[in-house]
Amino acid sequence: MPAHVTVVGVTSWGLTLAQLFAHAGASVRLLARTDAEAETVRRRRTEPRRIASVRLPPAVEITHQPAAALRDVEIVVLVVPAQRMRENLRHLAADLPPGAVVVSASKGIELGSGLRMSEVLGEELPRNIGRCALGGPNLAEEIARGLPATTVVAGPPDAARAVQEALGSTRFRVYTHDDVTGVELGGALKNVIALAAGIADGLGGGDNAKASLITRGLAEITRLGIALGANPLTFAGLSGLGDVIATCASPLSRNRRVGEELGRGRTLAAILAEMHHVAEGVATTEAACALAARHHVELPIAEGMRQVLRGEISAAEGSRRLMEREPRSELSG
Repeated sequence: MPAHVTVVGVTSWGLTLAQLFAHAGASVRLLARTDAEAETVRRRRTEPRRIASVRLPPAVEITHQPAAALRDVEIVVLVVPAQRMRENLRHLAADLPPGAVVVSASKGIELGSGLRMSEVLGEELPRNIGRCALGGPNLAEEIARGLPATTVVAGPPDAARAVQEALGSTRFRVYTHDDVTGVELGGALKNVIALAAGIADGLGGGDNAKASLITRGLAEITRLGIALGANPLTFAGLSGLGDVIATCASPLSRNRRVGEELGRGRTLAAILAEMHHVAEGVATTEAACALAARHHVELPIAEGMRQVLRGEISAAEGSRRLMEREPRSELSG
């Protein structure tokens, strides 16, 4: 019997995941925010403002009604902006069937609380709901076009395997993991590093500078991950190194693109006003720095990025300050 899956969120990644689950043989529903949004996707089998290359099969049901979307569902995948995860969960919780597996495919940290998405799920959902996190180098545009990719789903073994079986195919390889903390932190914090890598591109810093930012950024991610109980080896995997490389290098990465425009001297407000997507790294930078301060972890790239995003220093000044930091051992900290 095919798995019954509901994808929540008409985002580029949400539409792509709905297509992937259907391609893998699952019975899929897509939950939109409004009737108008649902009607657009029903008619066009995509949302062209988000991602034109997705073509949902006719069997994928689209609705804006939570009760209809979640009826008898086995796996629910949440693909909504991280800062709106909690309000979405409160809207859906009453209609979730007992025993369902809920997967967060949103990469961010909640402002104020400093909670990862699975922790937000834990506060808002009943205890009998299995919670997983999805992460990895998953640029939606490439995957929607049928290019090969891999991902990792972290959670309780049975729940993670259920998602693996429902989502995996010959074009999308799915691994399982038990380190939810590491997978989520890798996915969230790589967006911060991608902003900085984009600034390096915008400033014309060259490949050496970008490679250095990627490498030292991964060190920052690992330091905070260890402080929060993650397995350091997770950050050498798909949700760590893999996601960092894809997001920092690809022109498809919206966080890298925001950073590049900042490096060219544009304001954050002007950049975001032109986007139809959320650049999760903007809010995550603020949340990550607050979380690091709480746990006494040094994140110089993220802290410099926060000052740039706040308009306290220019992108060029942030780059200069990183280069002028006191020399130390590479493995310090």
